[in-house]
Amino acid sequence: MKLIHRIAYYLGGFIIGIIILLFFLGGKKASCDYSPNARTLKNIRLKERSFSSEALMSLRTIQLDTSAISQLLIDGNVLFSESNTDLDSCKQYVIEGVVQTQNLRIRFENCKTKATLLSVDTNSN
Repeated sequence: MKLIHRIAYYLGGFIIGIIILLFFLGGKKASCDYSPNARTLKNIRLKERSFSSEALMSLRTIQLDTSAISQLLIDGNVLFSESNTDLDSCKQYVIEGVVQTQNLRIRFENCKTKATLLSVDTNSN
């Protein structure tokens, strides 16, 4: 069999495989959250969220609402060096990112069924 025929068969099978894969995974919300940062943010996003009174006051002071926190949980970066992940009950994570031209740093307490926003710090750009 000539090399061109082998390449044609390979590409034909590859294209058919991609089409089948897109058919099966097209309607599902499949994601590839394999990095520790993405897994942590997804874990917090999926849980019931509550806000401490201190965090709500900070959000009012900088004129943001809770949708800014939701956006930060999508685009933010978890600072594992500043987070306290050694706790047995509820781990605390520090998440940093930019929302509406403001650098935000938030601290979440992540328990088994609930994630609580503890504090919000900001530095304007």
